Amino acid sequence: MFGCQQILINPDSELRAILEFVCSESAKLSNCGTYYARQLYFKTGKIPSKFDLHREIGKNPHFSSLCAQAAQQVLTTVAESFKSYMGLLKGIQKGTVTQRPKLPGYRKGGLALITFPSQAIKLKSEGLRFPLGSKVKAWFGLDAFYLPMPSNLDFKAIREYRILPRNGCFYLELVYKTSAIQADVDPSGALGIDHGLNNWLTCVSNVGTSFTVDGLHLKSLNQFYNKQVATIKENKPQGFWSKRLAAITEKRNRQMRDAVNKAARKVIHHCLENRIGVIVFGWNKGQKDSARMGAKTNQKFVSIPTGRLKERIAQLCEQYGIRFIETEESYSSKASFVDGDFLPKIGEKPEGWKESGKRVKRGLYRTANNQYINADCNGAANILRKVAATLGLNLSGVSRGALLTPLKVRLWTLQEYPSL
Repeated sequence: MFGCQQILINPDSELRAILEFVCSESAKLSNCGTYYARQLYFKTGKIPSKFDLHREIGKNPHFSSLCAQAAQQVLTTVAESFKSYMGLLKGIQKGTVTQRPKLPGYRKGGLALITFPSQAIKLKSEGLRFPLGSKVKAWFGLDAFYLPMPSNLDFKAIREYRILPRNGCFYLELVYKTSAIQADVDPSGALGIDHGLNNWLTCVSNVGTSFTVDGLHLKSLNQFYNKQVATIKENKPQGFWSKRLAAITEKRNRQMRDAVNKAARKVIHHCLENRIGVIVFGWNKGQKDSARMGAKTNQKFVSIPTGRLKERIAQLCEQYGIRFIETEESYSSKASFVDGDFLPKIGEKPEGWKESGKRVKRGLYRTANNQYINADCNGAANILRKVAATLGLNLSGVSRGALLTPLKVRLWTLQEYPSL
């Protein structure tokens, strides 16, 4: 099991020039490998292996300007992208893939990620030593550059180093090996998660707890970002980009990443605190790229990184020994949990099916006997009910209090959790 830590690099002018050089060489080398692979595919219908690319492109000046192991990683990534393309074509023939893929194309200038395996990096008194290629040493008399080593990681545990250029900034990503933590959780305890906009996550458990993660602040940040972009791009040609746009985009992306990490941490901490051993996340495939909720709602819903949040929760579940299950969430908001309405799957609604209760206003659901509960909590509880029979879950612990008054959590007022 592996983890990844991302660190913002604050380079001086000399280090920035070096980072820009190696990342631009990575982009150019990637294009060289892509050109060879495309021409081979057009002429023979075959694709090169990573060893073919290493051999054919090995004498290229862009290859020689980088450390050999880093250059090989660039070409290996190109080979893997063509291998994935061929795999998708086979999927179309078998009927398992519906959308026809595009042949991998070229990078249009700019900078690209560069990866250094752990064998290439040495820890010196100056910091982490990143080697450069033989051509750079001959041209500039420079054989390496240094970046600081983070104090919270063990150098021997790091498996890969990545230099990532993004929106005028450079990041050092460290991929390291982690060990699983066997938490004290009960597999009979389950937490159902329903995602939305104003309430980004609504969580209901069968041990009598519930909470919502507030999404209003996140939505506000995203709307302000969209407003700024629209103002800057007004009367500008299509494809216009500037340093100002790069700066506000990077700030917005950092805010989204921070929100994802905080929300995922809150969910896992709640499970550990209440010994919950199963998380059930409601998710319909294609709901992001096929959303049909109107232009304004689409802009709010699609740009919120809920998919990344789901993946982050799944990663933490694997680390802490919590079982993560993803299930479709059709009709979970319409059906009444309290009345035990039948929950059909997408496209399988029986003729004449009708829910017992009704969502009377935003955030409020009325059951058949005129009880009022939180509408999002009703959806989260129904998500649990989707898999209850399969997993053998006992849902009698879902209390009316949990359905009525969930605890509200605001992301940017969370306390630090030492256990995570």
